[in-house]
Amino acid sequence: MIQLIAFIIFLISAAGFILILARKIPVLVQLPQNGHHGLKKHETIAQIEKKIKSLYFDFFHKQVWLQKLLSKFRVWVLKVERKVDVLLHGMRKKAQELDKRKK
Repeated sequence: MIQLIAFIIFLISAAGFILILARKIPVLVQLPQNGHHGLKKHETIAQIEKKIKSLYFDFFHKQVWLQKLLSKFRVWVLKVERKVDVLLHGMRKKAQELDKRKK
C-alpha cells in the first residue's frame, strides 16, 4: 500500500515536471545562446563597469601581496621567538647550576 502511494506521488511529480518543462522550452529556445539580452549598454556605464572590475582585481592582487608579506613576517617572528626561548632556557639552566653550587 505504501509503495503504491509512493509510486502515485512519483508519477504526479514526474508529470508536473514534464508539464513545466514543456511550457518553458519555447521560451528557453528564444533566449540568445551567448547570454546577452540584446540591449546595448551606454558607453559610460560600460567604462564604469570596466573600472570597477579592474579595481576589484587590483584589490585582490593587493590582498595576495599583503597575505604573503604577513606570512613572511610571521615566520620571521617565530624564528626570533625561538631564538629568545633558547637564550632564556640557557640562562635559566645556568642560574640553576649557580644555585646548586652555592648550596
